Amino acid sequence: MEKELLNRNLYRQIKSMDKNELSRTLNNIYEMGKEDAMKGIEAVDIDMDKLRSQIGEIKGIGETRLNLIMEIISEHLNVNKEE
Repeated sequence: MEKELLNRNLYRQIKSMDKNELSRTLNNIYEMGKEDAMKGIEAVDIDMDKLRSQIGEIKGIGETRLNLIMEIISEHLNVNKEE
């Protein structure tokens, strides 16, 4: 059975809230949902060096194209660049 998020008590509290209080409450509800969603996500382990070398072996892909491809992959995987 699902946990009841909006009970009568919370509904009454929301009716009496100002804009800031409602914003904080909605943000808290969003964060609870985000945490629940993150629990179901499995982490994927990608070896970026191996990926780079395998893509680099493809005929017609030079160093410049390879760098562009790796940047795009890193952006989509949210990989932090080590400087």
